[in-house]
Amino acid sequence: MGAGGRMSVPPSPKKLESEILKRVPYSKPPFTLGQVKKAIPPHCFERSVLRSFSYVIQDLTFAFIFYYIATNYFHLLPCPLSYVAWPIYWSLQGCVLTGVWVIAHECGHHAFSDYQWLDDTVGFILHSFLLVPYFSWKHSHRRHHSNTASLERDEVFVPKKKSNIRWFTKYLNNPLGRLLTLIITLTLGWPIYLAFNVSGRPYDRFASHYDPYGPIYTDRERMEIYMSDIGVLTVSYGLYRLAVAKGLAWVVCVYGVPLLVVNAFLVMITYLQHTHPSLPHYDSSEWDWLRGALATVDRDYGILNKVFHNITDTHVAHHLFSTMPHYNAMEATAAIKPILGEYYQFDGTPFYKAMWREAKECIYVEPDDRDQSKGVYWYKSKF
Repeated sequence: MGAGGRMSVPPSPKKLESEILKRVPYSKPPFTLGQVKKAIPPHCFERSVLRSFSYVIQDLTFAFIFYYIATNYFHLLPCPLSYVAWPIYWSLQGCVLTGVWVIAHECGHHAFSDYQWLDDTVGFILHSFLLVPYFSWKHSHRRHHSNTASLERDEVFVPKKKSNIRWFTKYLNNPLGRLLTLIITLTLGWPIYLAFNVSGRPYDRFASHYDPYGPIYTDRERMEIYMSDIGVLTVSYGLYRLAVAKGLAWVVCVYGVPLLVVNAFLVMITYLQHTHPSLPHYDSSEWDWLRGALATVDRDYGILNKVFHNITDTHVAHHLFSTMPHYNAMEATAAIKPILGEYYQFDGTPFYKAMWREAKECIYVEPDDRDQSKGVYWYKSKF
């Protein structure tokens, strides 16, 4: 059996930190994916074009309202109030656009509708407007889902073994170093991952999401990588023309800063979904798809769970059934908890506290000396 686990219900706020951080089972689970699927009501797998588009319309409506208020009324405010109004706009707009990002992510999983061409069209448009190369990320993200928690083949947030960490890592293992690391990760993490594959799977040569000939992609995917690049370049040119017409400060305030908020939330959400002291990682001697998919954790972002279309608190179900639409994921999560039992991971720690804790505790991975399963790796922080 594994190294222990937790109950299948979310921990209460009063639950001890030691219980929250208790390692989850890592042995082969006593259930199959088919058994888990049978526990989910069949309608949860049904995708509705109308319902999916209703969330697109909802998010874009809120985004337009915030944009309209900011561009038509903020300049009428006295200076002290404008310094308050703009940060509020950036926060609200960034959160709403993160929801738009999540819908585009669903399109990449074919969870938006029954029509692949429609999913790709909607996802391409939405992601391009957020400067995301849609097809490029769709393909690498699919490989992440195919290889979750594999130290050799996972695509993103692949933890380093102790023997492979950089020499300066131990000097950043202090409050100031962690703060600096988190600031850089949340502001630059997403663009440098796309451009340089930082924190991604190691390849034998330069890898970039913008390179159609890079090692991330196959020959069959090359044309779609070109299309993704064209989408990002087209939107970038549009932003340039806006900057010429209205000024760089206008573009930065209306679009640039909210996009930074989107990128920060994206990195935080993804990081916290796959980084937790209780989660195992596996080398090729131990890894299998089901155990890898279960090596994820649901988190609680409060009201932002709904704003982010529950990508935060239904991530375990998402990794098991990625074509399921987000609006059915809560019902599916409730249905699978009794089946998963100790294999279901939930941490209700506020995300800002969890981000700091994980940055402190999850520095590298290595197997336990006392454990006979040498292919199972756990997060550690001691040097």
